[in-house]
Amino acid sequence: MRRIKILFICMGNICRSPTAHGVFRKLVNDKGYAHLISIDSAGTHAYHVGNSPDARSVSTAMEHGVDMTDLRSRQVHESDYEYFDYLLVMDAHNHALIEQACPSEHKSKIHYFLDFASHTALREVPDPYYGKGNGFERVFDMIEDASEGLLVTLIDRQ
Repeated sequence: MRRIKILFICMGNICRSPTAHGVFRKLVNDKGYAHLISIDSAGTHAYHVGNSPDARSVSTAMEHGVDMTDLRSRQVHESDYEYFDYLLVMDAHNHALIEQACPSEHKSKIHYFLDFASHTALREVPDPYYGKGNGFERVFDMIEDASEGLLVTLIDRQ
């Protein structure tokens, strides 16, 4: 079987996409598919390149047994469009940016991450960075749901 390469994308790569990276990585490892699936995350903007994920994202993930402290922010690179099989974006703004920059032969790889979720009708993962209350917990739950759906989809297509 060919290794499937997944890239999670948000704006700064410190909240949503690293959370998706960490959650999906744990799920893939726990289910025994790490040898079949490569996972990475990136941002459309270079605001936080080299930084760790937001402390609130890390804390929320840790409360659920997901360690993402090893992750560091990076910006989407033009080589990502060819390298990755799935470019999974968190919202419409980043979808538009990725679609605009993506060569036409790779546009079919671009998807909203929440299109794989089964417990929400939303298409966009809201950015919890400036929010208050339980925004990071809500985002974690959405990402966990979409991660489970994504893994089922990938396994079914093999």
